[in-house]
Amino acid sequence: MATFLYRLGRLAFRRGRLFLTAWIVVLLAVGAGALGASGKTTDDFTLPGTQSQAAIDLLGKEFPQASASGATARVVFEAPAGQRLTSAAHRAEIASLVAELKKAPQVSNVSEPFAADQVSRDGTIAYAQVTYTAPKADLSKAASRALDDVAAAGEKAGLKVSLGGNAVQEKAASKAAELIGLVVAALALVVTFGSLIAAGLPLLTAVFGVGVAILCITLATAFVDMASASSTLALMLGLAVAIDYALFIVSRYRSELRDGREPEEAAGRALGTAGSAVVFAGLTVIIALAGLSVIGIKMLTSMGLAAAFAVAVAVLIALTLLPAVLGFAGTRIMKGKLTSARHRAEERGEREAMGVRWGRFVTRNPVKMLVVSVLGLLVLALPMKDLRLTLPDDSMASPGTTQRTSYDTLSKGFGPGFNGPLTVVVDARGSDDPKRAAADAFTLLQGLDDVVSVRPAAFNQAGDVALLGAVPKSSPSSAATKELVGDIREHSAELKRETGAVLMVTGTTAVNIDVSQKLGDAMVPYLAIVVGLALILLLLVFRSVLVPLKAAAGFLLSVVATLGVLVAVFQWGWLKDLFGVEQTAPIVSILPILLIGVVFGLAMDYEVFLVTRMREEYVHGAEPVEAVVAGFRHGARVVTAAAVIMISVFAGFLLDDTALVKSIGLGLASAVLFDAFVVRMTIVPAVMALIGRRAWALPGWLDRVLPNVDVEGEKLRHVLDERPEPVPARQG
Repeated sequence: MATFLYRLGRLAFRRGRLFLTAWIVVLLAVGAGALGASGKTTDDFTLPGTQSQAAIDLLGKEFPQASASGATARVVFEAPAGQRLTSAAHRAEIASLVAELKKAPQVSNVSEPFAADQVSRDGTIAYAQVTYTAPKADLSKAASRALDDVAAAGEKAGLKVSLGGNAVQEKAASKAAELIGLVVAALALVVTFGSLIAAGLPLLTAVFGVGVAILCITLATAFVDMASASSTLALMLGLAVAIDYALFIVSRYRSELRDGREPEEAAGRALGTAGSAVVFAGLTVIIALAGLSVIGIKMLTSMGLAAAFAVAVAVLIALTLLPAVLGFAGTRIMKGKLTSARHRAEERGEREAMGVRWGRFVTRNPVKMLVVSVLGLLVLALPMKDLRLTLPDDSMASPGTTQRTSYDTLSKGFGPGFNGPLTVVVDARGSDDPKRAAADAFTLLQGLDDVVSVRPAAFNQAGDVALLGAVPKSSPSSAATKELVGDIREHSAELKRETGAVLMVTGTTAVNIDVSQKLGDAMVPYLAIVVGLALILLLLVFRSVLVPLKAAAGFLLSVVATLGVLVAVFQWGWLKDLFGVEQTAPIVSILPILLIGVVFGLAMDYEVFLVTRMREEYVHGAEPVEAVVAGFRHGARVVTAAAVIMISVFAGFLLDDTALVKSIGLGLASAVLFDAFVVRMTIVPAVMALIGRRAWALPGWLDRVLPNVDVEGEKLRHVLDERPEPVPARQG
């Protein structure tokens, strides 16, 4: 692979215009396709094999009118302070607004608040339920505009009107996060290279690659269902890894130029060495993200595949477009007056870099540094014992938004459980007396402490399947509601024994509970798969047993510490004002699984880029500790810059108003911080210093069986060093 990448690097360098033109054509083609054929995204959570999904499937057959796939909305009315909606004037105004809703495009039904008993006991709050003929993805702009117009008309008449439900269009997310991440990344690159040209190339190619990836994902929405957060995650990861991969290759290219190589030869060698590590690192991220599809949740699958595709594009850009652009820059990439005197002295070898001094400090005090680092991460992980999972709903919308206002208003008027009613299905097809079975289920629900009200049974045409509704006292995401769902399901065996009927609970709240439970159960097996994959891949790369074990243990520490931070901030509310968290809530259930997949890939990036240099020095005869320090001499500055870039890109998403995006941003930023600076830059050198030569030991039988991957391009360098230098190529 190193030889192939060496030739590819030289070819792209020579044929820069051809490669650049080809990528521009690709960008224009997918841009035109996305503009003309893009579809819409969805946030539906389904999970085959759960009781809630089985109940939904049964309702689809027996109660097609109750399980229609059309979008829904709630228009919530609240009277001004000191007034009631039951006054003649307010009743007339609400009736007029409901009449307007019935005439709106794609509306199939609108409930009358006063006729349907949808008014709070004190008469201050009411709501109208709107059902559409089309699902959320197919709602027209006219339908959304009509909903907004009704709300505006109600506000003008003196009422407080808010909108909830999946038919309500969310405002587009701010682009400030991406801009802030790019600015910080640019500063980190300038500090690292001391040259505007060298700093600009990784940014230029990264933005280009992310543009291609996002346009392709947008185009894919016309053919497959995609989660609304897919593009955001792809943007996060694509931007971060694209800058990092370009950073590693440009850094190696400059190093080769300093060694006296001609520019074309330097580009080839940079791609054959650092490019090989980029391919491996990118492959680990892609495998981990694509592996999310084994969980079996469509939303998580689409997010993982979209992000994996963005990483794949980043790797292709780094291997083809970047060396082509280097061909235009030539030796000008070395010019820059932005470096400090200390930096220039470090590059000339007259002064040791900070990374080298840190490496020496850690290797001189390995036990102390190891104990402090491990204990620190374990302390951060302690809150993880209280981890609770949920799926996002209107309660997690930003305060002040119409969705959040409608949620809070309904909770105030009808109780916190009103926003999460339970749909109870009595499958009495195996019962001798379906009506008795439904009556027993009704009595059972009324007797539960956490149930506020129960809607009487409604039967299907055959009279053997009944549909009941129960409103909990507690909010949808509370532990009490989860326990209530479990209590109802536990009584199913009793009901079946007495009547032959099966009791099932479904509805949005029950689906969320089931999905969160499944994701929680899948976390440990998925973690085992990822760690196992890490051990195998690192065994191939480093030809060592202890190095992969150390890397996997460090990865686990990063994950548990990050989950602990998320629980402390989002559940406990620690430092929530600092991070812009408006209210505490359980962790979004897809985040831990997503975090494991992403952090695995990023952790392996730093492991490969830092430890391959250590192995290279050791193979060349350096003592174990000196090999560790040499690895820091060559890689610490670049790995530090890469980590700072990733942290800044991810942390920028804390500015997003969406709870899911905000938590992903904090989680990924924390994970990179812990893994890069605590695990890879502190624990790794401490362990390597303690185990010495045993770090690179490999049983003879295993050495003979394993293929030699040669990620660091050692064989390529031997071949190239034995032949004359190639003819100088163009440098402009």
